[in-house]
Amino acid sequence: MKPTWRAWPAAELEKGPAAHGWVEDQRWILARVATVIARRFHVRFSAAQTWRILHQMGFTVQVPQRRAAERDEDAVATWRQETWPRVERR
Repeated sequence: MKPTWRAWPAAELEKGPAAHGWVEDQRWILARVATVIARRFHVRFSAAQTWRILHQMGFTVQVPQRRAAERDEDAVATWRQETWPRVERR
């Protein structure tokens, strides 16, 4: 059974960007989604058109939490307690 046009992009997005060649980070952006659609269907969509397609499919904007993987919570707490009060007084 052939998947519908709506099921195919969802299945491809579930695989993640690395499965499509983007290994530097694991975030889907509209340009990447448009590229994946263009590779599969040989049709180019603008970012706005890509967003409309995703929205119709039920996808929503997801903002990644920006936090360094090597973040040291103890160092952050120390900085907030000791360094920030001195900087704030100036």
